[in-house]
Amino acid sequence: MHPSSSSTSKSQWTKTSIIFTFVCILFLFVPFVVSLPKNETAFRPMQELKKLKRIRTHLKKINKPSIKTIQAFFFIYFFINSPDGDLIDCVLSHLQPAFDHPKLKGQKPLEPPLEMPNGHNSSDESTETFQLWAESSTGFCPQGSVPIRRTTEKDVLRASSLRRFGRKIRGGVRHDTMSGVMNLSQLWVISGSFGNDLNTVEAGWQVSPELYGDGYPRFFTYWTVRTINVLYHVLGYGYVMIAIGAAISPRSSYKGKQFDIGIMIWKDPKHGHWWLQFGSGLLIGYWPSFLFSHLQKHASMIQFGGEIVNSRSRGYHTSTQMGSGHFADEGFGKASYFRNLKVVDWDNSLLPLTNLHLLADHPNCYDIKAGKNNVWGNYIYYGGPGKNGRCQ
Repeated sequence: MHPSSSSTSKSQWTKTSIIFTFVCILFLFVPFVVSLPKNETAFRPMQELKKLKRIRTHLKKINKPSIKTIQAFFFIYFFINSPDGDLIDCVLSHLQPAFDHPKLKGQKPLEPPLEMPNGHNSSDESTETFQLWAESSTGFCPQGSVPIRRTTEKDVLRASSLRRFGRKIRGGVRHDTMSGVMNLSQLWVISGSFGNDLNTVEAGWQVSPELYGDGYPRFFTYWTVRTINVLYHVLGYGYVMIAIGAAISPRSSYKGKQFDIGIMIWKDPKHGHWWLQFGSGLLIGYWPSFLFSHLQKHASMIQFGGEIVNSRSRGYHTSTQMGSGHFADEGFGKASYFRNLKVVDWDNSLLPLTNLHLLADHPNCYDIKAGKNNVWGNYIYYGGPGKNGRCQ
C-alpha cells in the first residue's frame, strides 16, 4: 500500500490566538463519468439486498426534504439538476444535516460575525470561479434555505463500505483517503498533536472518482477531533450559493486561461467560532468552537498544499497527478499554485508570512517552490505527474 504523498508549506504560529489563511488555487482536469448498472436489485443475492436496504436507510437520514420553489409561472421543482449530474436540494437552513449533531439539535445557523480581519481586501479575490449547478437558469436557492448536494446510492456503492463512505482515514502525520485514487489541494488549520489529540479545520478542492463518480474538482470541507474525520460543516445563514461537494467551474487549462478560488478561514474573536469564506465576501459557514479541544482556543500551525493518494498496491509509485500534474518549475499556466498567503495575529490583523517551511515528501514525483512579489504576495507553485523517469 502506497503512503500518501504531499507537497506543503507550513507556518508555525505558536503564540497566536487566531489563525487566518487566504489561498487561491489553480486546477486543471478533464472530466470523466463512472456509471453503475441500473435496476438490478431483483437479481442480486440476499446479502446485496440487505446492503442496499442499509444504504437507503442511511440516505433517508442524510438527504433532507427540500422546500418547494417556483420557477417562471407555475412550474414547481424540488431540486436542481446541474450540468455535472448532481442533484442540489434547497433545504431549510435549520434542517441541514449539520444540525443532526447532538450539540446542535434544535438550533439555527448563527448570524455572520460583524468583525472581519483587519486589512482584509476582497478586491484581491477571484470572482470568476463558481459551481456548475449555479450556471443554470434555476441555479439558486430561496432565502432561508441552503444548497445541499444530494447523496445517491451510486455514491455510497463506490465506497468500500457504508461505514467508510465520506470519511478520511488518518495514517501517520498526513491523510490517507476514503477513495482508491484522490488528488486534492487545500489548507489546514491545525492544533494539537498528530497522534490521538489532533484538531483541524480544512477546506479546498478535491478530485475523487470513487467518491463523486467523475473527474471534476469539487469544493470540500473537513473537521477533525482526535481520530474522528467527518464531512460535517454548518452552512451559512440565509442566501447561500455554495454547495459542499459540488463541482467547481470553470476550470483552468494547460497554457490557457487560469482560474482560481479564494478561501479564507479565521476565528471570530468575539465568539471563537471558525468561519469559512469563499471568493469575494461570500460567508458560507462555520465550525462551532465547542466541537474542539485545542482549536477552541487557538491554532498552532497552518499548512497549504497538495496531496495525492493511491491506496492500491502496485509495486511501483502511482501515476496519480498532484495539482495540474506539472512540476513547480513550469510556473504560471502550467503548474498549480497558491497565492496571497497570510495569517491573522492575536489582535485580528492580517500579516505576511514570516516562518514559511517547504516540504515535499517525494520531490522526484511532486515538488514545491516558493516566491514573493507585489501582486501575489507570498505564493507557492507545486505539483507533479507522479510516476516518471525519476519517480519509480
